[in-house]
Amino acid sequence: MERIKNISLSTAVLLCAGIILIQALALSSFGQPPICECGYVKFWEGVVLSSGNSQHLTDWYTPSHIIHGFLFYLLAWYLFPRSSVGARLLFALAIESGWEVFENTPWLINHYRQQALAQGYIGDSIINSVFDTMSAALGFIMARKLPTFAIVVVAIALELYVGFMIRDNLTLNTANLIYQFDFIKEWQSGGQ
Repeated sequence: MERIKNISLSTAVLLCAGIILIQALALSSFGQPPICECGYVKFWEGVVLSSGNSQHLTDWYTPSHIIHGFLFYLLAWYLFPRSSVGARLLFALAIESGWEVFENTPWLINHYRQQALAQGYIGDSIINSVFDTMSAALGFIMARKLPTFAIVVVAIALELYVGFMIRDNLTLNTANLIYQFDFIKEWQSGGQ
């Protein structure tokens, strides 16, 4: 246990790469496509209600994964105050990678399809899922380097901006995952 607690950052990065490889292999075993079935990779997919959503490198849900990194940094700092940054990073990326695998199980994909903004959702492409995990790593690094106040401001700004732009964000997505509120569904579908 002491070895894991004091793992170096370089060793942790190598282990995180291994975790991401396992994530990619798990998604492949689920039948998730390596890249968008359209046959090409874009840096940004800005249309939520499209077949390219969650298929390219980044999309409107990338900020949620950055916020995951903020939250996992806080959780690791709280749970493991005497552990090295490497051990905390490994913990954070293991959680994010596990979430990415769980998020692409048939049960959760079907659950998401019941939401207003995810009716055609087929899960993530492997490259999108890997970039989601890398976005969480970016959030972790930001949380480590920036003052707490700045991270809180960035998280709130991201949530408000994405919520305004697409009527969804990490908060709404989490709420809908736990319980599907009719007023959220109506607002997300534009009051139709």
